[in-house]
Amino acid sequence: MRFPKFLRRFGRDIGIDLGTANTLVYVRERGIVVNEPSVVAVNTRTGQIIAVGEDAKKMVGKTPAHITATRPLVHGIISDFEVTEKMLRYFIEKVLGGSRSFLTRPRVVVGIPLEITEVERKAVEDAVLSAGAREVFLIEQPIAAALGARLPIEESVGTLVVDIGGGTTDIAVISLGGIVASRSLKAAGDELNRNIVAYVRDHFNLDLGERNAEIVKVRIGTAAPLEEPLEMPVRGRDIVTGLPKEVMVNDEQIREAMQRTVRAIADGVRAVLEVTPAELVSDIYERGMVLTGGGALLKGMDAVLAAATDVHVRVAEDPLTCVVRGTGMLLDDTDLLREVRVPSAQSNPATV
Repeated sequence: MRFPKFLRRFGRDIGIDLGTANTLVYVRERGIVVNEPSVVAVNTRTGQIIAVGEDAKKMVGKTPAHITATRPLVHGIISDFEVTEKMLRYFIEKVLGGSRSFLTRPRVVVGIPLEITEVERKAVEDAVLSAGAREVFLIEQPIAAALGARLPIEESVGTLVVDIGGGTTDIAVISLGGIVASRSLKAAGDELNRNIVAYVRDHFNLDLGERNAEIVKVRIGTAAPLEEPLEMPVRGRDIVTGLPKEVMVNDEQIREAMQRTVRAIADGVRAVLEVTPAELVSDIYERGMVLTGGGALLKGMDAVLAAATDVHVRVAEDPLTCVVRGTGMLLDDTDLLREVRVPSAQSNPATV
């Protein structure tokens, strides 16, 4: 069913970046109104949601047995449908004020990773519809990221986007509104955190939580050597004695911990370039590649990718919000949305 344009004036259309690490929500004519961790705390005795987002993230690793603080998405894919639906409902009601009438239910554009199956696409659509949406449109995250970075995706020139998120790194060459060559990797922000946890355990006999590992990554993590060395204390549990312990770590050690994942991302970019048509490679060499996502903020990542590919690398302005800003732009451009949307897995798909 094609909805008349006047209905769109009643609803507050929404763009969502449903990320493994963070969920961002863009509301038409208001901008980004939600930017919170994709974490939900649930009371397992009652099934009640205790906290969502930042409040829930603070509980990770600190809850009693009857409360679980979980991330319902793994590698950008819904692993717990019920919790994901409750999280989305919480965010949608938060931005819409709990409105329930059909006319105020939003049209929602959702960014999804590359290379997900039809079943996984349907899970996203079902979760968003169950959370209160009137219509759902799926868009691949590299396309949304390129739009959010103000790249000319509809032109006949090659655009290389590397979107380094929490669960996946999506690498795509875009031309004429479509993806010409791409690859999706599990090497991303969460794996970098796990690299740090494993390194500290192996070298210092220290049991470190992933939340603290993320803090280390943000503060002193680097992909390339720095002119000025950085260091910081990390605290955890001594694996040998079981007692609290603090050690000092520096940027060189953390860089060593993360090097395998950083190298995997660089190899992925090279692999995509190797299968890209020569004319588009020429465009990319001239125009460079663009980094988006939280991983783009890792110090020296641009330098590592430039050295690995001989291509100029630019970090997008505010890379964390590129995908959700791209979904927001599509809310105002139904022709482009119709062109770039991913086919629906629903039996009666929404029309633009």
